[in-house]
Amino acid sequence: MKEVKKKNIKRGIAIVDIALIGMMIAIVEVSKRAMDFLPNIELVTFWIIMFTLFLGGKAIYGVLGFVLIEGMIFGFHIWWIMYLYLWPALVLVTWLFRKNESMFLWAVISGIFGLLFGAAGSLPYLFIGTASGGLANGFYTAFSWWIAGIPWDLTHGIANFVVMLILYQPIRYVMKKVKYQVY
Repeated sequence: MKEVKKKNIKRGIAIVDIALIGMMIAIVEVSKRAMDFLPNIELVTFWIIMFTLFLGGKAIYGVLGFVLIEGMIFGFHIWWIMYLYLWPALVLVTWLFRKNESMFLWAVISGIFGLLFGAAGSLPYLFIGTASGGLANGFYTAFSWWIAGIPWDLTHGIANFVVMLILYQPIRYVMKKVKYQVY
């Protein structure tokens, strides 16, 4: 009897994808908690990039699940609004460069994301400042918030760069094996 192989439907979400997305959320959340004692040194950026390379656009579901869980754990505040667009933006950037396998490129992207996290995260403050005192006040509020966080953005960017350089190859190797077995 001829064995029929099921085709992987790229547009839909299979049960295996749901399981992998759940694992993604768990890995990202646990690694974030494990690194909480280190200021602005995290594995979230690394894992989101790796899971986007592994799952493609389906990683967005894991990112949204992670953001929702973060809000439920820590409360929904301004930082949570930032998470709603910053982490999906990382998925988009990763997806755009997904065919590149250069460890150095991913380290640079990861580092730049960390460096720009505060600047991009200041967007809600632009709106808050504008609502309370006009556009000039909005820019002042956002700029002040961003400048105050630059030392932490530097830490974030450098740590992201180093983490990607160290973990990219071994995790990519494991994920390729898993992808081959799962799909």
